[in-house]
Amino acid sequence: MQFLFPSFLWALGALAIPVLIHLFYFRRFKKVYFTNVKFLKEVKEETNSRRKIKNFLVLLMRLLAFAAIIFAFAQPFIPQDREVKTGQRAVSVFIDNSNSMNSLSEDVPLINQAKQKAREIISGFKVDDRFQIITNDFEGKHQRLMSQEDALSMIDEIKPSPAVRNISQVLSRQQQALNSGTADIKSTYLLSDFQKNITDLTNFSDTTLEVNLAPLQSIQEKNISIDSAWFDAPIQMVSQTNQLVVRLRNHSDEVAENVRLTIEEEGQVKPIGTIKIPARSSITDTINLTVLKTGWHKATLEITDYPVQFDDKYFFTYKVAEKIKVLSIQNGSVNSYLKAGYQGLPYFELTSQRTNQLDYSSFGEYKLIILDDLSTISSGLENELSQYLVNGGNIMIFPGATANIQQYSRFLTELGVNTLQSFEKANKQVADVNTEEFIFRDVFERQNANITLPNVKSAFKLSRLSGRGEERIMTFRDGATFLGKYKKGKGHVFLCAAPLNTDYNDLSRNGEIFIPLLYKAAIVGGEDTRIAYTIGKDDQIVTENRISEGELVYKLSGNQGAFIPEQQVVGNAVLLGLGNEMDQAGFYNLELESEKQLGVFGFNLDRRESNLSYYNTSDLSEQLGSNMRILENVSRADLSQLVGTQSQGLTLWRWCIIFALIFLGLESLLIRFLKD
Repeated sequence: MQFLFPSFLWALGALAIPVLIHLFYFRRFKKVYFTNVKFLKEVKEETNSRRKIKNFLVLLMRLLAFAAIIFAFAQPFIPQDREVKTGQRAVSVFIDNSNSMNSLSEDVPLINQAKQKAREIISGFKVDDRFQIITNDFEGKHQRLMSQEDALSMIDEIKPSPAVRNISQVLSRQQQALNSGTADIKSTYLLSDFQKNITDLTNFSDTTLEVNLAPLQSIQEKNISIDSAWFDAPIQMVSQTNQLVVRLRNHSDEVAENVRLTIEEEGQVKPIGTIKIPARSSITDTINLTVLKTGWHKATLEITDYPVQFDDKYFFTYKVAEKIKVLSIQNGSVNSYLKAGYQGLPYFELTSQRTNQLDYSSFGEYKLIILDDLSTISSGLENELSQYLVNGGNIMIFPGATANIQQYSRFLTELGVNTLQSFEKANKQVADVNTEEFIFRDVFERQNANITLPNVKSAFKLSRLSGRGEERIMTFRDGATFLGKYKKGKGHVFLCAAPLNTDYNDLSRNGEIFIPLLYKAAIVGGEDTRIAYTIGKDDQIVTENRISEGELVYKLSGNQGAFIPEQQVVGNAVLLGLGNEMDQAGFYNLELESEKQLGVFGFNLDRRESNLSYYNTSDLSEQLGSNMRILENVSRADLSQLVGTQSQGLTLWRWCIIFALIFLGLESLLIRFLKD
């Protein structure tokens, strides 16, 4: 047994007081006046030993009562399995308010249970201790220490949130707040369902911080979600069938039968059908969308699933441009076959510019830039094309027969592309077309001998550096590359080994190869082809900058109102920082202060919360560090008493008060009923 305030034990010396009282009181003599007759009738025989026993018992009760009171002030306790520390405490309590905490546990949402248990934890500490309340929102007001009363009030304000944080992130945040104070003892409590996809205790290594895990788990662990959706082609076109791919995921151990999938677009709800999803797996389904007009389009995918419904809808948007612009750069006039090829594609618009009349500022408007038989490439053009690629543009290079190999090598090396080595005059036949790559995927019903492949009379020999990441689209019979594809920034580079001029290469005369190449190279997408965003994960939107001058600012507006995001202009783009402004899934319009709509974005809740697989107590124990412990049976335990026991051991001062009262009561009974 140990004492919280051992200095009070000096008061045990006061036990001499009742001893002195007894010595002086019981030695006093009483005078009794009586007649001889009366004395003979009423006197009773009294033994000396009986009087001593009574006096001793009364003295003992008084001594025990005084001792119990002194011990109560010293606050004795029995230590548990670890050393009990004394001093002011700083306590951080994490309440998981993510969507998975809306699941039911005995008809009560887990988040309500977590808030109640957090109140018990706070109440289990002393009034002068300091507290932090933190949620997944990571708000500024949650990053400070406060009084017990303020902490209890803040718990009442907590609401469900779309934000999701890994446990290691939460612990790091708690550590920052606790280190800002001056308390001697620091400890954390985490009230969560401890889903497997967010619980990463092994990533937190600070052993100086006491970590207490309070697992809360729901009864229902079944859920089906719309995981994601994307278009098969990076660009959607009007009056065309655009294939939308949808991935559905079954997070339970049972097969999901008859899952109904619908899509709402332009105010019309269209049933897609019913789907069967195997247990613990996902499937994809394809939806054909026919777009009838240009501009921005909003659509919502939806399934019917109960009781977890936050992931049953998927909001996405896409834009259909009026034209896809292509730029051809050449020394003289535009290649007639190239011009004719795009004239046959009414959705495309070809612009040609000579090397001495280039408008660099317009490069961002084009989806594809074709370098047609250029002999040299200026340093200015090199820099502009490199930046164009980084921003997501695509370049197709047909080097001229008289190309300056040294200049081209410098340019291609900068782009991370295999370089030109020598110009060889020899007839060569293209032997293979990569039909698995995007350019020629789904172009031919079947590849057979009837497909006429290009012939060349002269071509450049290309280097074969494995680190360049070349993806071969067409190859010669000898295995050399005729047309290769490379990744650069967010864009792509297509390099042909032969000039486009028909004197050296008959590719432009081969319509069944050349036309699909022109078409698909212009619509191949970069990394910024997004149709949907995730709240809490995607904290930034990149869009085209529409403000040329002035102080107009962008704003995003949804069903819950409008807000002004952080804005940073970088070249022709603007970066919009979202922060923690969004808390509901749906559509958000991008506007200027002039109320002009510039775009529409679909935001969804984080699908990490869809997988309702939790770590049980035994699983959590395998991840525990030396400073971590698990609170058992949290839903039924009184955490106020449990926390008090953990922080101070098994406290005994209440029992001391009770025993003091018992001893005083026994003293009164002895004096009243024990006769001399």
